[in-house]
Amino acid sequence: MASVTFRDIQKFYGKTRVIERLGFEIEDGEFVVLVGPSGCGKSTLLRMLAGLEDITGGEILIDGRVVNELESKDRDIAMVFQSYALYPHMTVGENMGFSLRLRNADKGVTQQRVASAAKILNLDHLLERYPRELSGGQRQRVAMGRAIVRDPKVFLFDEPLSNLDAKLRVAMRAEIKALHQRLKTTTVYVTHDQIEAMTMADRIVVMHDGMVEQIGTPLELYDRPDNLFVAQFIGSPAMNVIEGTVRRSDGIGYVEAQGERWPMPAGSVAVDGQAVHYGIRPGDITLSAPENGVPARVVVVEPTGAETELLVQVGEVGLTLAVHGRVDAQPDQIVGLVISGGSVHLFDRQTGKRLG
Repeated sequence: MASVTFRDIQKFYGKTRVIERLGFEIEDGEFVVLVGPSGCGKSTLLRMLAGLEDITGGEILIDGRVVNELESKDRDIAMVFQSYALYPHMTVGENMGFSLRLRNADKGVTQQRVASAAKILNLDHLLERYPRELSGGQRQRVAMGRAIVRDPKVFLFDEPLSNLDAKLRVAMRAEIKALHQRLKTTTVYVTHDQIEAMTMADRIVVMHDGMVEQIGTPLELYDRPDNLFVAQFIGSPAMNVIEGTVRRSDGIGYVEAQGERWPMPAGSVAVDGQAVHYGIRPGDITLSAPENGVPARVVVVEPTGAETELLVQVGEVGLTLAVHGRVDAQPDQIVGLVISGGSVHLFDRQTGKRLG
């Protein structure tokens, strides 16, 4: 196992900036997820760590050693790709042990490591099969097994579940997390799926336009996003955001938006007349009679079993609600929205920064 450090990392393709002065540290044994929209630089950063991309500026350290000039094979890392990258003419066992064969490792040691990894991943009954005879989930486990056999200091995962169907992705998420808990190997995982990030990570690095927006545990990012981008990216369904203006009178503060008064967090530093983004998560809104809350018109009702999602309209703005259980509401019905000030997130409209 090893720590990983990024120091003032830059990456340019010609004059195009992909990553701009990025720096953070991953602790020994930590599971860190790099998450962000397509084009934010997360896969490029992972490939630089793997030695598959040159570094324009800065340093990458693995276990305290600068690896900028080291070949990929000398960095003691193992990477699992989105496309599995298995050799079709080799059996599962041969694929898993191939990296050790390249190093001229003892045949007995190779067989022992392959057998151990196969047992961990429930592949021991598939060792004589070829990749074409496997399902997508089994192929991904073989790719993971090939990484485990190398016993690296750091595991790298580049969107490994993107090619799997929804049900299998959920199962594989749990398998990868359980694998990390068992092996305790430092892991860097790239995804654009924030649900994967929330359920798997010890810490999440949220990236946007080649920069780090925020680093923290999943619940830290969910409960206290530093800015509007993180607030809207983390959480499913996404946070509702309304443009409004802070009003204060007689010691009472509220946000005026869409012709309605919306409650503010107690102790907010927002000043009278300040233009803000008013954020409220779908699960933090409850329904009431119209006279007991902000009046809204129901547009769509989507029952999912344990939860019901509603799309409602206030003025010209659509809001999403996630209500536990089943709701007796119909399209075009007028309902009241009850919001606790303690669950509200306020962001300055000009900077997008969180207002404490």
